[in-house]
Amino acid sequence: MFVVITLSAVMAIVVSAAGDSAEPKKDALPRILAENSTPPSELQNDFGKYRSPLRDRNGKEITSLEDWQERRGELLNEWTELLGEWPPLIEHPQVEVLDSITRDGFKELKVRFLWTPNEFTTGYILVPSGKGPFPGVVTVYYEPETAIGRGKPYRDFAYQLTQRGFVTLSIGTTEATASKTYSLYYPSIDNAEVQPLSMLGYAAANAYYVLATRPEVDAERIGIVGHSFGGKWAMFASCLFDKFACAAWSDPGIVFQDDRSSVNYWEPWYLGYEPPPWRKRGLVTPETPSGGLYPKLRKEGRDLHELHALMAPRPFLVSGGSEDPVERWKALNHSVEVNQLYTTEPRVFMHNRPNHDPNADSNAVIYAFFEHFLKKNP
Repeated sequence: MFVVITLSAVMAIVVSAAGDSAEPKKDALPRILAENSTPPSELQNDFGKYRSPLRDRNGKEITSLEDWQERRGELLNEWTELLGEWPPLIEHPQVEVLDSITRDGFKELKVRFLWTPNEFTTGYILVPSGKGPFPGVVTVYYEPETAIGRGKPYRDFAYQLTQRGFVTLSIGTTEATASKTYSLYYPSIDNAEVQPLSMLGYAAANAYYVLATRPEVDAERIGIVGHSFGGKWAMFASCLFDKFACAAWSDPGIVFQDDRSSVNYWEPWYLGYEPPPWRKRGLVTPETPSGGLYPKLRKEGRDLHELHALMAPRPFLVSGGSEDPVERWKALNHSVEVNQLYTTEPRVFMHNRPNHDPNADSNAVIYAFFEHFLKKNP
Protein backbone atom coordinates (compact mmCIF):
# COMPACT_ATOMS: atom_id res chain seq x y z
CA MET A 1 0.00 0.00 0.00
CA PHE A 2 1.49 3.32 -1.08
CA VAL A 3 0.78 6.60 0.70
CA VAL A 4 -0.94 9.35 -1.31
CA ILE A 5 0.15 12.68 0.08
CA THR A 6 -2.26 15.58 0.50
CA LEU A 7 -1.47 19.26 0.10
CA SER A 8 -1.91 19.90 3.83
CA ALA A 9 0.36 16.99 4.68
CA VAL A 10 2.95 18.23 2.23
CA MET A 11 3.08 21.67 3.78
CA ALA A 12 3.24 20.15 7.26
CA ILE A 13 6.33 18.23 6.15
CA VAL A 14 7.89 21.44 4.84
CA VAL A 15 7.28 23.24 8.10
CA SER A 16 8.53 20.30 10.15
CA ALA A 17 11.68 19.87 8.09
CA ALA A 18 12.56 23.53 7.83
CA GLY A 19 11.65 24.79 11.27
CA ASP A 20 8.85 27.17 12.18
CA SER A 21 8.19 28.32 8.63
CA ALA A 22 7.90 26.81 5.17
CA GLU A 23 10.08 29.72 4.02
CA PRO A 24 13.20 29.76 6.23
CA LYS A 25 15.48 32.77 6.15
CA LYS A 26 17.75 32.83 3.14
CA ASP A 27 20.84 32.89 5.35
CA ALA A 28 19.66 29.80 7.27
CA LEU A 29 21.26 27.29 4.90
CA PRO A 30 24.75 26.25 6.07
CA ARG A 31 27.51 27.04 3.64
CA ILE A 32 28.36 23.34 3.18
CA LEU A 33 24.83 22.81 1.85
CA ALA A 34 24.51 26.10 -0.02
CA GLU A 35 27.60 25.17 -2.04
CA ASN A 36 25.83 22.01 -3.20
CA SER A 37 22.36 23.41 -3.85
CA THR A 38 22.75 24.54 -7.45
CA PRO A 39 24.27 23.01 -10.59
CA PRO A 40 27.26 24.51 -12.39
CA SER A 41 26.26 27.36 -14.66
CA GLU A 42 26.58 25.22 -17.79
CA LEU A 43 23.98 22.77 -16.41
CA GLN A 44 21.46 25.26 -15.09
CA ASN A 45 18.12 24.86 -16.85
CA ASP A 46 19.48 21.83 -18.71
CA PHE A 47 16.81 19.13 -18.41
CA GLY A 48 18.54 16.59 -20.62
CA LYS A 49 16.53 13.94 -22.40
CA TYR A 50 14.18 13.36 -19.48
CA ARG A 51 10.53 14.16 -20.11
CA SER A 52 9.12 16.65 -17.67
CA PRO A 53 7.05 15.41 -14.70
CA LEU A 54 5.29 18.77 -15.04
CA ARG A 55 3.39 17.56 -18.08
CA ASP A 56 0.45 15.28 -17.56
CA ARG A 57 -0.31 12.21 -19.62
CA ASN A 58 -2.06 14.41 -22.20
CA GLY A 59 0.93 16.74 -22.52
CA LYS A 60 -0.63 19.60 -20.59
CA GLU A 61 1.93 21.75 -18.75
CA ILE A 62 1.54 21.92 -14.98
CA THR A 63 1.96 25.47 -13.64
CA SER A 64 0.16 25.49 -10.28
CA LEU A 65 0.59 23.63 -7.02
CA GLU A 66 -2.98 22.38 -7.18
CA ASP A 67 -2.45 20.92 -10.65
CA TRP A 68 0.82 19.38 -9.50
CA GLN A 69 -0.97 17.58 -6.66
CA GLU A 70 -3.22 15.95 -9.23
CA ARG A 71 -0.25 15.14 -11.44
CA ARG A 72 1.67 13.76 -8.47
CA GLY A 73 -1.16 11.36 -7.69
CA GLU A 74 -1.21 10.35 -11.34
CA LEU A 75 2.52 9.60 -11.31
CA LEU A 76 2.33 7.67 -8.05
CA ASN A 77 -0.54 5.57 -9.35
CA GLU A 78 1.34 4.82 -12.57
CA TRP A 79 4.46 3.69 -10.72
CA THR A 80 2.38 1.69 -8.25
CA GLU A 81 0.82 -0.18 -11.13
CA LEU A 82 4.25 -0.79 -12.67
CA LEU A 83 6.05 -1.84 -9.48
CA GLY A 84 3.24 -3.73 -7.79
CA GLU A 85 1.17 -2.62 -4.82
CA TRP A 86 2.65 -2.93 -1.36
CA PRO A 87 1.04 -5.11 1.29
CA PRO A 88 -0.50 -3.21 4.22
CA LEU A 89 2.13 -1.34 6.22
CA ILE A 90 3.01 -2.62 9.70
CA GLU A 91 2.18 0.58 11.56
CA HIS A 92 2.21 -0.95 15.05
CA PRO A 93 5.33 -3.12 15.07
CA GLN A 94 6.16 -5.65 17.75
CA VAL A 95 9.87 -5.19 18.44
CA GLU A 96 11.86 -7.82 20.32
CA VAL A 97 15.07 -6.64 22.01
CA LEU A 98 17.66 -9.41 21.65
CA ASP A 99 20.55 -7.62 23.35
CA SER A 100 21.43 -4.26 24.88
CA ILE A 101 24.84 -2.73 25.47
CA THR A 102 26.25 0.73 26.14
CA ARG A 103 29.24 1.92 24.13
CA ASP A 104 30.81 5.21 23.10
CA GLY A 105 28.20 7.24 24.93
CA PHE A 106 25.08 5.66 23.44
CA LYS A 107 22.88 2.62 23.93
CA GLU A 108 22.93 -0.13 21.28
CA LEU A 109 19.89 -2.36 21.03
CA LYS A 110 19.90 -5.45 18.85
CA VAL A 111 16.28 -5.87 17.74
CA ARG A 112 14.08 -8.20 15.73
CA PHE A 113 10.82 -7.27 14.02
CA LEU A 114 8.63 -8.09 11.03
CA TRP A 115 9.63 -5.99 8.04
CA THR A 116 7.36 -7.83 5.59
CA PRO A 117 4.13 -9.69 6.36
CA ASN A 118 6.02 -13.00 6.41
CA GLU A 119 9.66 -12.20 7.20
CA PHE A 120 11.56 -11.02 10.26
CA THR A 121 14.77 -9.01 10.20
CA THR A 122 17.42 -8.26 12.80
CA GLY A 123 18.85 -4.77 13.11
CA TYR A 124 20.26 -2.26 15.57
CA ILE A 125 18.76 0.77 17.25
CA LEU A 126 21.30 3.28 18.55
CA VAL A 127 20.04 5.78 21.14
CA PRO A 128 22.15 8.81 22.16
CA SER A 129 22.42 9.95 25.73
CA GLY A 130 20.37 12.93 26.81
CA LYS A 131 16.73 13.87 26.76
CA GLY A 132 14.61 13.49 23.66
CA PRO A 133 12.59 13.59 21.61
CA PHE A 134 15.39 13.10 19.09
CA PRO A 135 15.30 13.10 15.32
CA GLY A 136 15.76 9.70 13.72
CA VAL A 137 17.40 8.17 10.66
CA VAL A 138 16.96 4.72 9.11
CA THR A 139 20.15 3.37 7.51
CA VAL A 140 20.04 0.62 4.87
CA TYR A 141 22.78 -1.61 3.43
CA TYR A 142 23.73 -5.19 2.61
CA GLU A 143 23.78 -5.95 6.35
CA PRO A 144 23.15 -3.82 9.45
CA GLU A 145 26.56 -4.08 11.11
CA THR A 146 28.46 -1.77 8.74
CA ALA A 147 26.33 1.28 9.52
CA ILE A 148 26.86 0.88 13.28
CA GLY A 149 30.65 0.96 12.88
CA ARG A 150 31.50 -2.69 12.31
CA GLY A 151 32.38 -2.63 8.63
CA LYS A 152 34.14 -0.60 5.94
CA PRO A 153 35.14 2.97 6.81
CA TYR A 154 32.92 5.93 5.89
CA ARG A 155 29.83 3.72 5.71
CA ASP A 156 29.12 3.99 9.45
CA PHE A 157 26.19 6.37 8.99
CA ALA A 158 24.20 5.13 12.00
CA TYR A 159 27.17 5.38 14.35
CA GLN A 160 28.13 8.88 13.22
CA LEU A 161 24.57 10.22 13.26
CA THR A 162 23.95 8.84 16.75
CA GLN A 163 27.08 10.67 17.91
CA ARG A 164 25.39 13.80 16.53
CA GLY A 165 22.16 13.31 18.49
CA PHE A 166 20.02 11.08 16.26
CA VAL A 167 18.29 7.84 17.13
CA THR A 168 19.19 5.48 14.29
CA LEU A 169 17.92 2.13 13.07
CA SER A 170 20.30 0.10 10.94
CA ILE A 171 18.84 -2.64 8.75
CA GLY A 172 20.18 -4.83 5.95
CA THR A 173 19.47 -7.87 3.83
CA THR A 174 21.96 -10.16 5.57
CA GLU A 175 20.52 -13.52 4.53
CA ALA A 176 19.68 -12.44 0.98
CA THR A 177 23.16 -10.97 0.55
CA ALA A 178 24.74 -14.24 1.70
CA SER A 179 22.64 -16.16 -0.84
CA LYS A 180 23.34 -13.54 -3.56
CA THR A 181 19.66 -12.82 -4.05
CA TYR A 182 20.19 -9.45 -2.28
CA SER A 183 16.61 -8.24 -2.10
CA LEU A 184 13.12 -9.04 -0.78
CA TYR A 185 10.62 -11.12 -2.70
CA TYR A 186 6.97 -11.08 -1.73
CA PRO A 187 5.28 -13.43 -1.24
CA SER A 188 8.13 -15.66 -2.44
CA ILE A 189 11.20 -15.60 -4.68
CA ASP A 190 9.38 -17.84 -7.15
CA ASN A 191 6.33 -15.60 -7.37
CA ALA A 192 7.13 -12.00 -6.45
CA GLU A 193 4.14 -9.69 -6.86
CA VAL A 194 6.13 -6.52 -6.14
CA GLN A 195 9.37 -5.54 -7.86
CA PRO A 196 12.12 -6.40 -5.32
CA LEU A 197 13.53 -2.87 -5.11
CA SER A 198 10.09 -1.53 -4.31
CA MET A 199 9.68 -4.26 -1.70
CA LEU A 200 12.87 -3.00 -0.06
CA GLY A 201 11.18 0.39 0.08
CA TYR A 202 8.22 -1.23 1.80
CA ALA A 203 10.52 -2.82 4.39
CA ALA A 204 12.15 0.56 5.06
CA ALA A 205 8.70 2.11 5.51
CA ASN A 206 8.00 -0.49 8.19
CA ALA A 207 11.37 0.35 9.76
CA TYR A 208 10.19 3.96 9.88
CA TYR A 209 7.35 2.85 12.16
CA VAL A 210 9.82 1.00 14.40
CA LEU A 211 11.54 4.34 15.03
CA ALA A 212 8.39 6.47 14.97
CA THR A 213 6.71 4.47 17.74
CA ARG A 214 9.64 4.85 20.14
CA PRO A 215 9.00 7.46 22.87
CA GLU A 216 12.39 9.14 22.45
CA VAL A 217 11.90 9.75 18.72
CA ASP A 218 10.04 12.60 17.02
CA ALA A 219 8.04 10.83 14.30
CA GLU A 220 7.90 14.01 12.19
CA ARG A 221 11.72 14.16 11.95
CA ILE A 222 12.86 10.83 10.52
CA GLY A 223 15.07 10.52 7.45
CA ILE A 224 16.78 7.70 5.55
CA VAL A 225 20.26 7.18 4.10
CA GLY A 226 22.12 4.46 2.24
CA HIS A 227 25.16 3.92 0.03
CA SER A 228 25.29 2.13 -3.35
CA PHE A 229 22.81 -0.78 -3.04
CA GLY A 230 21.62 1.06 0.06
CA GLY A 231 21.39 4.26 -1.97
CA LYS A 232 18.98 2.63 -4.40
CA TRP A 233 17.05 1.27 -1.43
CA ALA A 234 16.90 4.65 0.34
CA MET A 235 15.85 6.39 -2.88
CA PHE A 236 12.91 4.08 -3.56
CA ALA A 237 11.85 4.09 0.09
CA SER A 238 11.82 7.87 0.43
CA CYS A 239 10.21 8.56 -2.94
CA LEU A 240 7.41 6.03 -2.43
CA PHE A 241 6.77 6.65 1.28
CA ASP A 242 6.14 10.26 2.18
CA LYS A 243 6.62 10.00 5.94
CA PHE A 244 10.40 10.15 5.50
CA ALA A 245 11.01 13.86 6.08
CA CYS A 246 14.20 13.89 4.00
CA ALA A 247 16.70 11.51 2.44
CA ALA A 248 20.33 11.14 1.37
CA TRP A 249 21.27 8.77 -1.45
CA SER A 250 24.94 7.92 -1.77
CA ASP A 251 25.96 7.09 -5.36
CA PRO A 252 23.17 4.68 -6.26
CA GLY A 253 22.88 5.71 -9.88
CA ILE A 254 19.86 7.98 -9.62
CA VAL A 255 18.72 7.37 -13.21
CA PHE A 256 18.98 4.49 -15.64
CA GLN A 257 22.25 4.03 -17.53
CA ASP A 258 22.62 0.81 -19.48
CA ASP A 259 26.40 1.00 -19.96
CA ARG A 260 27.26 1.22 -16.24
CA SER A 261 27.46 -2.16 -14.52
CA SER A 262 26.76 -0.64 -11.10
CA VAL A 263 23.67 1.25 -12.28
CA ASN A 264 22.13 -2.15 -12.75
CA TYR A 265 18.42 -1.70 -12.30
CA TRP A 266 17.86 -4.44 -14.89
CA GLU A 267 18.99 -7.14 -12.44
CA PRO A 268 16.24 -9.43 -11.07
CA TRP A 269 16.77 -8.20 -7.50
CA TYR A 270 15.95 -4.62 -8.54
CA LEU A 271 13.49 -3.92 -11.38
CA GLY A 272 14.08 -6.89 -13.69
CA TYR A 273 12.43 -9.56 -11.58
CA GLU A 274 11.67 -12.90 -13.16
CA PRO A 275 11.27 -16.22 -11.39
CA PRO A 276 14.61 -18.08 -11.06
CA PRO A 277 16.79 -19.29 -12.69
CA TRP A 278 18.19 -15.86 -13.46
CA ARG A 279 20.26 -14.38 -16.26
CA LYS A 280 24.02 -14.16 -15.89
CA ARG A 281 24.87 -11.08 -13.86
CA GLY A 282 26.27 -8.08 -15.75
CA LEU A 283 25.46 -5.66 -18.54
CA VAL A 284 22.49 -6.37 -20.77
CA THR A 285 23.56 -7.95 -24.04
CA PRO A 286 21.72 -9.79 -26.85
CA GLU A 287 22.93 -13.01 -25.24
CA THR A 288 21.87 -11.96 -21.73
CA PRO A 289 18.80 -9.73 -22.13
CA SER A 290 16.95 -8.22 -19.21
CA GLY A 291 13.51 -9.49 -18.39
CA GLY A 292 10.75 -8.37 -16.10
CA LEU A 293 9.71 -4.75 -15.75
CA TYR A 294 12.98 -3.05 -16.73
CA PRO A 295 12.73 -3.33 -20.55
CA LYS A 296 9.13 -2.07 -20.37
CA LEU A 297 10.26 1.03 -18.47
CA ARG A 298 12.97 1.71 -21.03
CA LYS A 299 10.64 1.17 -23.97
CA GLU A 300 8.10 3.59 -22.51
CA GLY A 301 10.77 6.26 -21.96
CA ARG A 302 10.33 6.30 -18.20
CA ASP A 303 13.14 7.12 -15.82
CA LEU A 304 13.72 7.57 -12.11
CA HIS A 305 13.51 11.37 -12.18
CA GLU A 306 9.75 10.81 -12.07
CA LEU A 307 10.19 9.18 -8.67
CA HIS A 308 12.52 11.98 -7.49
CA ALA A 309 9.71 14.44 -8.18
CA LEU A 310 7.53 12.62 -5.65
CA MET A 311 9.90 13.85 -2.92
CA ALA A 312 8.82 17.46 -3.34
CA PRO A 313 8.87 19.49 -1.17
CA ARG A 314 10.84 17.15 1.11
CA PRO A 315 14.58 17.79 0.83
CA PHE A 316 16.95 15.21 -0.62
CA LEU A 317 20.70 15.00 -1.15
CA VAL A 318 22.51 13.02 -3.82
CA SER A 319 25.99 12.18 -2.54
CA GLY A 320 27.38 11.46 -5.96
CA GLY A 321 30.48 9.48 -6.85
CA SER A 322 31.50 7.55 -9.96
CA GLU A 323 27.90 6.50 -10.72
CA ASP A 324 26.33 9.91 -10.15
CA PRO A 325 28.60 12.58 -11.66
CA VAL A 326 27.74 16.25 -11.83
CA GLU A 327 25.86 15.70 -15.11
CA ARG A 328 23.07 14.13 -13.06
CA TRP A 329 21.88 17.69 -12.45
CA LYS A 330 20.10 17.29 -15.80
CA ALA A 331 17.73 14.86 -14.09
CA LEU A 332 17.68 16.72 -10.79
CA ASN A 333 16.69 19.99 -12.48
CA HIS A 334 13.25 18.48 -12.97
CA SER A 335 12.88 18.12 -9.19
CA VAL A 336 14.17 21.65 -8.73
CA GLU A 337 11.42 22.84 -11.07
CA VAL A 338 8.74 20.91 -9.17
CA ASN A 339 9.96 22.25 -5.83
CA GLN A 340 9.66 25.80 -7.12
CA LEU A 341 5.90 25.34 -6.95
CA TYR A 342 6.29 25.07 -3.17
CA THR A 343 9.19 27.27 -2.12
CA THR A 344 12.06 29.42 -3.33
CA GLU A 345 14.38 27.68 -0.87
CA PRO A 346 16.65 24.84 -2.06
CA ARG A 347 15.26 21.36 -1.58
CA VAL A 348 17.53 19.45 -3.99
CA PHE A 349 21.24 19.01 -3.27
CA MET A 350 24.13 17.17 -4.89
CA HIS A 351 27.72 16.80 -3.74
CA ASN A 352 30.23 15.12 -6.03
CA ARG A 353 33.39 13.08 -5.50
CA PRO A 354 35.40 11.20 -8.13
CA ASN A 355 35.12 7.70 -6.64
CA HIS A 356 32.25 5.44 -5.69
CA ASP A 357 33.30 5.02 -2.07
CA PRO A 358 32.14 7.69 0.39
CA ASN A 359 34.81 9.71 2.13
CA ALA A 360 35.17 12.22 4.96
CA ASP A 361 34.20 15.20 2.78
CA SER A 362 31.12 13.57 1.24
CA ASN A 363 29.94 12.32 4.61
CA ALA A 364 30.37 15.76 6.16
CA VAL A 365 27.78 17.01 3.69
CA ILE A 366 25.42 14.14 4.54
CA TYR A 367 25.65 14.83 8.27
CA ALA A 368 25.19 18.58 7.77
CA PHE A 369 22.15 17.85 5.61
CA PHE A 370 20.43 15.78 8.30
CA GLU A 371 21.40 18.19 11.06
CA HIS A 372 19.92 21.11 9.14
CA PHE A 373 16.67 19.51 8.06
CA LEU A 374 15.90 17.24 11.00
CA LYS A 375 17.16 19.07 14.06
CA LYS A 376 14.87 21.74 15.45
CA ASN A 377 15.96 25.33 15.03
CA PRO A 378 16.83 27.07 18.31
